[in-house]
Amino acid sequence: MINMFLSFILNQIQEISPWTNIKSLNKNIRGDFLSGITVAVIALPLALAFGEISQLGPIAGIWGAIAGGIFGGLFGGCLVGVSGPTAPKAAQISAFMGFFVIGTSNHPDLVAAFSIIFLSGLILVAISFLGISRFIHFTPYPVVAGFMCGIGVIVIITQVNAFVGLEVRKDIHDVILNLDDTIQNINIQALYVSIPSLFILFVWPQIGKKIEILSKIPAPLITLIVGTMMAYTMNLNIPYIGDKMDNSGIVNIFTLYIPDLNRTIEFIGPAFALAALAVLDSLLSCKVADNMTGVRHSSDRETFGQGMANMAAGILGGVTTATATMRTVANIKFGGKTPLASIVHGLVLFAILSGLGDVVAAIPNACLAAILFKVGIDIMDYRIIPVLKKIPMLDLIVFLVVLFVTVYEDLMIAIAIGIVIAMLGNLKQLKQAFKSSKKHELSPISKSKIFQESKDFTGVSKLPINVLKPHGSIFFGSVEHILKAYSNSDKHQILIIDMGSVEMVDLTGIYALEDFMATLQEKNVEVFITQIDSKIENLFEGTGFLETIGRDHFSDDPNIIFKSIASRKA
Repeated sequence: MINMFLSFILNQIQEISPWTNIKSLNKNIRGDFLSGITVAVIALPLALAFGEISQLGPIAGIWGAIAGGIFGGLFGGCLVGVSGPTAPKAAQISAFMGFFVIGTSNHPDLVAAFSIIFLSGLILVAISFLGISRFIHFTPYPVVAGFMCGIGVIVIITQVNAFVGLEVRKDIHDVILNLDDTIQNINIQALYVSIPSLFILFVWPQIGKKIEILSKIPAPLITLIVGTMMAYTMNLNIPYIGDKMDNSGIVNIFTLYIPDLNRTIEFIGPAFALAALAVLDSLLSCKVADNMTGVRHSSDRETFGQGMANMAAGILGGVTTATATMRTVANIKFGGKTPLASIVHGLVLFAILSGLGDVVAAIPNACLAAILFKVGIDIMDYRIIPVLKKIPMLDLIVFLVVLFVTVYEDLMIAIAIGIVIAMLGNLKQLKQAFKSSKKHELSPISKSKIFQESKDFTGVSKLPINVLKPHGSIFFGSVEHILKAYSNSDKHQILIIDMGSVEMVDLTGIYALEDFMATLQEKNVEVFITQIDSKIENLFEGTGFLETIGRDHFSDDPNIIFKSIASRKA
């Protein structure tokens, strides 16, 4: 027993070791440097904005991006991932800050905030040693979708006051209840900045499509420059970032925070919640990166990396971090291939913070509010919204419950409730998944049952075709097992998914199949689906899945699939 435990610990230490990251740093130096600089430019306005929404201040947002970039890069499990403050994490720490204020002043207790962030990092390190991070892959899609839509609503509503030049209200309920007061006291001068800023954020990407050189400049950066110049030239009487800094400015920029471990019992609950969200937020972003690069991340090492990043953020006075989808995608598109890009991004932000503190102080809050408005709009899950009427009732209930609870109560409570409802609703499928002795099958075409039952297309057997045959249900509890079964496949040009033994598919299963097929298409592997139950076919039709994969790649009759393949190869 002791030997098994020691073996497990040694394996985990090896798994989370940063050596994989370190030895890759010299493999793409030029590309990583250029990508890191570009991503830093993208990250700057977002870091400022997320710092503002967290109630810890814009400078804290930059420190969070610095800590995430450097420490997440050195220790993380996704080689192309870029870490920093994200909308969900910023919203969560903001919710906690209502409980941690200094006396009756209503000023946030920064020592408490950064102690919680530090403790969340310690918890993440512990989670990485336990090897349980990978279970995040079993989160139902409607939970994630409801959560992201809820965050979008929170971000937008909480920035209403800043958008119109008023003091930001920290609580979404407070914003809604005092909406009349907000309308009556609008600072018209703030609209001179916020409305043009929002316009730029929407229009600039369209301009970039027509003028390629402009597409390299991120819209949030243009927004910051234009918004700040407008406020300066017009001498507008509106709130600025510098209003929350002391006269010296520099004192607020370089301050170390020693975690108050004497209040650990008081902080441990929020710290666990931050850690749980960091795992969810980070690993979902890593999955996006996996699909884009074809390289699978290490969940445990990524969790360890986020632990180190959040511990550093807590000491440096930074907003809590996670792997950020937008920055990670940008890093991949701009040529980043190793953690060096993330580290460079962190160092560039440090250089900016060190040399341009006064410039940062001159940025109007209304400009950041416009950026956050756009973030709130973009973070919504537009994949699920158009098909809400056609998805299974259980998935709809989970989505709506998570959305409602996220907005009106708490992020982590929403996720927990959503997962519980999904598990209870899929109890039968979960039991079958655990009890079933049937494994998902992957075989060459010649050894598959659907081919052996066909006598008309013997020539097809000579083609590089594999057949994947899932068993039971394709739902949030089985998707990872199906993908794992396929991961050991030999080289092939065509994949046929035989769904003759599939009894049920949920929304998680549909979108997993859709993403899976998109990844294969990028690798020039053609995918066909056959033998689908009529109920599943109706669901595929309603969610637009059949249109996405192409109707010519789908048929109930395997012989039609074989005929189509034979004619294409003839």
